[in-house]
Formats: sequence, structure tokens, C-alpha cells
Amino acid sequence: MCGIVAYKGKKDCYPILLSGLKKLEYRGYDSAGVASIINNKISITKRAGKVKELESAINSKKSSKNCGGLGIAHTRWATHGEPNQKNAHPHLDQSKKISLVHNGIIENYDPIKKFLRSKKVTFKSDTDTEVLVQLIGYFYNQGKLDFEESVRAALQRVDGAYGIVVLNIDFPEMMIAARKGSPLVLGIKEGEFFIGSDISPIVSYTQQIIYLNDSEMAVINKNDYKIKSVEKDIALPKKVEKIDYKIDDFDKGKFKHFMHKEIHEQVTTIANTLKSRSNKNSVLLHGLSEYWEEIKSAEKIYITACGTSWHAGLIGKNLIERFANVPVHVEYASEFRYNHSIMDNKTVVIAISQSGETADTLAAIAKANDYGAITIGICNVPGSSVSRETKCGVHTRCGHEIGVASTKAFTAQITVLYFFALKLADSKKTMTKSLMRKHLDLSMWPRYVSDIKSVLRKEKSIKKIAEKYQNASDFLYLGRGLNFPVALEGALKLKEISYIHAEGYPAAEMKHGPIALVDKNMPNVFIVPKDKTYDKIISNIEEIKSRKGKIIIITDSRDKILRDLADDLILVPKTTHYMFVVLATIVLQLFSYFVAVAKGCDVDQPRNLAKSVTVE
Repeated sequence: MCGIVAYKGKKDCYPILLSGLKKLEYRGYDSAGVASIINNKISITKRAGKVKELESAINSKKSSKNCGGLGIAHTRWATHGEPNQKNAHPHLDQSKKISLVHNGIIENYDPIKKFLRSKKVTFKSDTDTEVLVQLIGYFYNQGKLDFEESVRAALQRVDGAYGIVVLNIDFPEMMIAARKGSPLVLGIKEGEFFIGSDISPIVSYTQQIIYLNDSEMAVINKNDYKIKSVEKDIALPKKVEKIDYKIDDFDKGKFKHFMHKEIHEQVTTIANTLKSRSNKNSVLLHGLSEYWEEIKSAEKIYITACGTSWHAGLIGKNLIERFANVPVHVEYASEFRYNHSIMDNKTVVIAISQSGETADTLAAIAKANDYGAITIGICNVPGSSVSRETKCGVHTRCGHEIGVASTKAFTAQITVLYFFALKLADSKKTMTKSLMRKHLDLSMWPRYVSDIKSVLRKEKSIKKIAEKYQNASDFLYLGRGLNFPVALEGALKLKEISYIHAEGYPAAEMKHGPIALVDKNMPNVFIVPKDKTYDKIISNIEEIKSRKGKIIIITDSRDKILRDLADDLILVPKTTHYMFVVLATIVLQLFSYFVAVAKGCDVDQPRNLAKSVTVE
């Protein structure tokens, strides 16, 4: 959840650390801090609020001009303790020799805290993190263990998740990083080392990367490094990987917000996801090849995910069952790990995650692996934990998504699920060859691109409608079939970035409770394709209309009846069922965006949220 960046090298560390924090701020922005070793003392600067507050404080310090080449930094999403300066990282041990930044949760912090208090340790914050740095300090200051041994001893006694980087003034050329359940990446360059919660703060400096696995620690000393086990003092062989990542993903370009940029990028990101994955007759998902025989013979499929990815899973369920005639269960990852799920080696579990680091999703994967299921990852980040922990998978190729509210990752996920459903249907012979060719007709793609561009050109009219409803306190989003998950996703987007309460429902289900909320002040967003559900959803609209509810309709139908019923109507091009889902989603993304902008909300960094949820 939190963001960690660290540097060891010959350069001034503060500019590198601050630049890295800005790239990681989507992971948390309650507070930020930095620590470096200056004149044999640990110098710490931290501030409540966003990284810009920290940057201002550092720039006002005379010492910032000579910070040295060793430092750690952190941007926080609060778990234990209020989001204030006292609780900001980095934290110090009682001797003020050791400093630490941490992402994760120490679950047994309370008994450890009681033990340390019995040893006369005084705590300065309300965080679980301080327990860990104080425990390291306790072992080290007894004089029986060296720095590395003290870190290892402390980590062996904590329960929960951690990604940490630790400094010690007695070892001014040494930095130790370790992880369990929270991601850490080590970047290597001649004479320089970079550590980040993901690759974003690193790629500007080096493409030579090592991904730390659980219970691994990186010990960096002078111009060398070793990857070791947290459990034993043994070196571990590790492959250095070369990554290729676009730096311009981290630039807003002509757009005011990353979210707005990422909505527009869907013109190309969907195409990138499709690229080289089909020909005119079949789907090519090479990442699944090794396990495809087992996948196609599976008797049951689970899809597990959180948030927006869960909504993508609901669309995937509809497509897989429709095309391949295989039963699919969709479960929140946070519930899947505790439910009595019936799985064996004839079960496929598809885990969906934008970041590939969502703690609940990783726990669900671990459970599925324990049962012998075939685990498939659908993920946007190569080298992520989801990519490494699943048996096979597909990357969505949509580039780095910085806006906390997911947009392009969602449409990329449903694109992969669409292709998966088609491939499974082809293998199981549940779809005719002619229909398969129709789905895979690559000559249609220029038209689909044109359709997306057509929706994006409607920005001004969508903005006008959004501004009209910016002061509403509640919304209902209503759809049927494939578009019920779209309604859920539209409601979630509005909640995330505008802080307006919104509910997504199957259109007919609103009669079973939510209709009691409807009055003249309540906007109701209907997603209305011209398909087999059309006549039924018209009746649902009439039911809302008769109760004076405001009607917003997104449709591909030119029927006059909809124009008469709608207070506001957004028309999208006539297209396939799948592409209508994409077009309606983009409309709802733009609508939410413009509502939030009109309300003056922080679109890219909405309150209380973080991009990557790496804690339970």
C-alpha cells in the first residue's frame, strides 16, 4: 500500500528519492518522509500530507545540499496510527542508530510492543512499524548480533507482511532490504543501487532488475550486493532481469490528470492487449500454452479479484459461460481465501490484478495452488507477484496506470477474458468456425478504434451532463446481462473519485428495494444496448420515470422512445455486444471524471485510497 524508495551510490540521494516518491505516490499519500546518513547521524525529514510538502521542507534545509549517497524514503497509506507527521516513516530505534521504512502490517505488534516496553523501550509513534525498528535496535544494541543478524532475528519474530529497507549509522555504506507479502524491487547499475516498491522509481536509472521473493533480503554493502534468506544466513542465486518500460507512462502530457490521459489511452491499450494474440481462425495466448490441455479439460473455473478487477471477472464469467459452456464462479479474493471453495487439479482459478501485488488476491492464489488447481494470472505488471505465483498467465500490456481509479486496466482485462473465452470455446468445440472467424475478424479493428475515438469526441457533451449532476448525493447505475458489471464499475468510479454515494444494480432488481430511494433529485444511469434485454429495460426505465427520478441513458439505439424517456441521453456507435461494453465503460469513466473535476476533487489521488492494496 505504501511506497518505498531507497538509493545507494555516488549521487546526491535527495533528488533521486523525491523523484521516486512522486512516482510511487499513487500507493499512498497520507504522509511522506526521507532519511539519510549525514555527519555520522541519521537525518530524518517527514511531513503529513503529500510528497510536495516533504519536498518543500527538504528544500528549506541547508543540509539538503549535502545529503550523501545513501538514503531511504517512504510515502504512507495509513493502517495503524493517524496520518500525521508523528506516524510518518522513516522511524528510528531508541538508540537513534537505526532507521527503517516499511510497507505492510505487523500483526503481532502488540505482544512485541509489550515485550520491548518491559525492556525500557520508549515509543514515539502509534504505528506497528515502529515495533519492528525498535526490535531490530534491541537485538543490535545488546552487542551480540551484527546489523544483518539483528535484522534477520527481528524478521523471524514478526507475523504479517513487510517490505522494508533499513539503515544503520554504524554501517554508513550498508543498506538492507527484505520482503514478505509486500513487493520490493532491486535495481542495479555500476556503483549504484536502487530499491522500490515497484519499478517506477527505478526505470529512469537502470533496466537491470532483481525481483525479491518472499523471505528474501538484499544486503547492499559498498559496491556489492548479496541476496540472502531471511530464515538462514545463506546466499541465494538470483537472476538479474532486463526490463523494457516506457518512461513517458509517468508523464501527463497534455492532460491535467493521469486518469484523463489513461481514459484516452484506451484507443491504443486495447489494441496492445490484442496484438499478436489471434489470427483469422484462432486465439493465440502463448502464456497459457504449457497448461492449456489441463485448462480446456477443467470441470470448474473460479475467477477471483478485488474492486474493479472483480467487475472484469463478472464480465469474464458471462463470456466464458456463454461461449464455452463451462460453469464459472466469481469471488472476491478477500472472501475466497476463507470460503470453503471446492477445488482440485481439475479446477482453474483465474486471478485478476492490475498491479499484481494485491495481498488478498495473492492469498487466494496461494490457497488455489495448495489445492492443486491450475492458477492463471491476468495482470498488467510483468515480474509482479501474481505473475510469479500463478502457474501461467496473460499480461494486459496497457502500460503503467497511475490514476488510482482504474480505467485502461479494466478494459484491457475484459479484452483478455474475451479472448480467453473464445479460445476455450474453440478448444471445446462450443462455437462454430464461422462464428469464431466473425469474432476474430481483424479487419473490424479499425472500425472499433474509430468507435472509441467517436466516444472520446463526445467529451464536451458528457462534461456538460456531469456538471448538471455534480451536486447529487446519490446515484443508481442500472444494466442487464453483460452490462450489469458495467453498472457496478460505473458506480464504483463515481464513488472513488467524487465521493458521491452510488449503487450498481441489475436493472430489474431495483424494484426489490432501491426504488424506495428514487425521487425527483436522484439521477439514475441506465446502460441500454439494443439487444434481447432492450424491451425489459425500457420497462425498468418507465418505473423510475413514473416516480420522477432523473434518467440518464447510455445507448446505441436511435429509437425515439429512449429520447422521450431520457433527461439526458448519450449515444454511442452501433457495434458488437463486446464493444458496446467497452464504449459504455468509457462513457461512464468520463462521466465520473468530469463530476469529480466539477466538484474540485483530487482525481488522481482520491482520499483514503491507494492504487495497490498490499495489506489485508
